Parts: sequence; C-alpha cells; structure tokens
Amino acid sequence: MEKYCLLTNDVETHSIWYNTLRDETGKKVLEEGMPILLDLYQKYNVKSTFYFTGYIAEKFPEVVKMILPYGHEVGSHGYSHEVFHGFDVLSYKDQVEHLRKSKQILEDISGQEVISFRAPALRVNSNTSHALIETGFRTDSSVASQRFDMFMSFGGLKKLKWLSAPRLPYRTAEGNLFKKGNSPLVEIPLTAMIFPYVGTTMRIFPTVTKMQRQVLHAETSMSGKPLVFDIHPNEFIEEANGARTVERRATNFVSYVLADLIRGQLKVKNLGRKAIPLYENKISYYSKRGYKFLTIQDYCKEKGLL
Repeated sequence: MEKYCLLTNDVETHSIWYNTLRDETGKKVLEEGMPILLDLYQKYNVKSTFYFTGYIAEKFPEVVKMILPYGHEVGSHGYSHEVFHGFDVLSYKDQVEHLRKSKQILEDISGQEVISFRAPALRVNSNTSHALIETGFRTDSSVASQRFDMFMSFGGLKKLKWLSAPRLPYRTAEGNLFKKGNSPLVEIPLTAMIFPYVGTTMRIFPTVTKMQRQVLHAETSMSGKPLVFDIHPNEFIEEANGARTVERRATNFVSYVLADLIRGQLKVKNLGRKAIPLYENKISYYSKRGYKFLTIQDYCKEKGLL
C-alpha cells in the first residue's frame, strides 16, 4: 500500500516568543524560517503545502514567491491571525470577506489558483464550509480528528467536535466540516491521536512524539491514512535576544491562564535552531520508510478526490 506524508506549513507573523503578532517576526519568517524549511524539503525531495495569511503575503510578497520554483502549493490561512478574527467567531459575511481577500492577494502574487485552506488556529464554525465553497476553495485541513487540546488553545469548546470526526480524508457534509457528506469540499484531517502531532509538540515533548510516530506509522501501513503534519516557519527563528514579555491575547481569565500563560511558556522549548534536527529527524524517518511527500492538492488529485 502506498504511504503518503503531507507536510504542511502555516505561515503568519505570530511571534511564539512574545505571544503576539509582529511585522518584525514576519520579516524573520521570510529571511530565516522559510529558507530553513525550503532547504530541508529540497534535501528530501518533499513537495509541501504552505498556508499563508493574506496579511503576511501582502506585507512580504517574497514569502510567497520564494516557494514557487520548488513546486510547492500556495494555500490560504485566512487574511488575519488576530484572535478576534478566528473563523469560529466571525460572521458568515466576514468569513467570506476574509477568504476572498486572502485568495485574491495570494493568486495575484503567485499567478496560481488557490483552492486549499486551513483556518487560523484551526478555529471554524458551522458557516465555514459554506463560506469556503462560495469562495471557490476545494480542500480544507482545519479538522484534527481525535485530538484533544485540553482547552489550552483558542476555540477549545468547538474543537471537541474533533473527537468524533472521521480519520481518513472525506468529502464534507453541507454545513458541517466534521462529518462526511456530498459537498464539493474535501477535508484532509490533521494527524493526531488524542495528543496533537504537530511542530509544537515535537519541540516540547520530543520523546513522546517519537513514540506516537510509531503508532501512527502502523496505522498508515494498515489503513492508508495519510500522515498530515503541521509546522510553522516561525518555530525556526531566533527572537530570544531581549527580555521576554508575554502579551495577553485572551479576553477571559481561564483562556488567559491556559492559552496565554501555560501554553505560552511550554511553546518556547526547543524554539529556533534547536528545532531543525528534530524536524529533519522526522522527515528522514518517513523518507526511509518509503512515504511519498505530496502537496494537499496533488494528494487529492492522485486519490481521485478532486
């Protein structure tokens, strides 16, 4: 059975070190984080999907242009990564506006049709599937099946729907990204097994994610489920030169403690150059086991989903 590894990247101006959005971080993503990822992907012949916010693409168009010669896919990560612009709190009208705006910016820069989407912080609601279809998106990767964030990320209550979502890629139901149906939209769920399987946990709990990797590899070998991994170029940049001040983004106290203070402290472990060997070890693991590295769009075409 063919095995697939879909390495994906969310590209934004969020500073993990300062827990806020900064244009200075966007510049470091362009000049430091993105070249590290592109070099790694070229070394292992990886084709990957990059989900850009419209904001970082508008501010630094080169961050989009630089992936094009390598054959990677340009996807949308919405227009803004502000907490109050999460797709689980935006109205239907505002979701459509953010999607159209980001799609237009990315298509103008890349000269390619943009059909793949991932919501900022994986936050969606019942309007999101309709908004995506109306604006011409064909794939979404905002659902992390059977992942439990312990309310340590924004939108925690709505993310409980992940627990019952299908594990294999599926065509979504009308008005529900978490269920199978007959809509034109294809969901490519992020890989998880209660514990998240992403760049953040790879850095914080490297031993745990190595053990998790063995189980997930066995699952892929048996079921054909693609491995879908999410990482950020801002995980490879160095911002720790000055004193650290963690900005409050949550409006209520519980979210502030869980998502800003506790999660914010954990997320700086192995941040920067220390993350490079951890990620290369992961790519090498899948390369040695014969996984095929494709973009989200190419995977969907190869499997007859588009």
